[in-house]
Amino acid sequence: MKRSSIKPGAGLKRTAFARGERIEEREVSKLKRASPMSSTGILSVQVHQRTAPKRKAGLKSKERTVTAAEKLLWSRLAALGCVACKKDGNFNTHVSIHHVDGRTKPGCHQLVLPLCAGHHQDGTGEDKTLIAVHPWKARFETRYGTQAELMDECAQLLFEQRDAAAAPVTTPPTLEHP
Repeated sequence: MKRSSIKPGAGLKRTAFARGERIEEREVSKLKRASPMSSTGILSVQVHQRTAPKRKAGLKSKERTVTAAEKLLWSRLAALGCVACKKDGNFNTHVSIHHVDGRTKPGCHQLVLPLCAGHHQDGTGEDKTLIAVHPWKARFETRYGTQAELMDECAQLLFEQRDAAAAPVTTPPTLEHP
């Protein structure tokens, strides 16, 4: 990795680029030469990014990574459609995965519900009048049932699909005439 051309402790002066003024062609070429990321097409890092305080190590995300089995579960749940829309008598396959108990606990990626945008986040989706789980969890659960009950319903639907797929295809007997 190339080192920055900025010397430690040196004050940063605002360039025409940072002030939002028009840059002459020769200044652009000078920026490209001085930029540590010139090969990527990024001219320079803005001043506020260079002087921003470092984040504490404790603030890093502790989200658990999603396994292939969990991704498969999510895709099967998404194929069921939005569980809340289904209760309203609609079928909506444009869903996002709602984590029932956060995203950092063990097994958190298995405790999920398929919800459309309108039922997941308030003010999103095509119909803005839907009751969303965020931030109206109590209203959502009053109307559609608790999240645990909805997860049970989804699991039941997945088991029914699995059983239907595993059942052998039977052909009706044909009658033979002598």
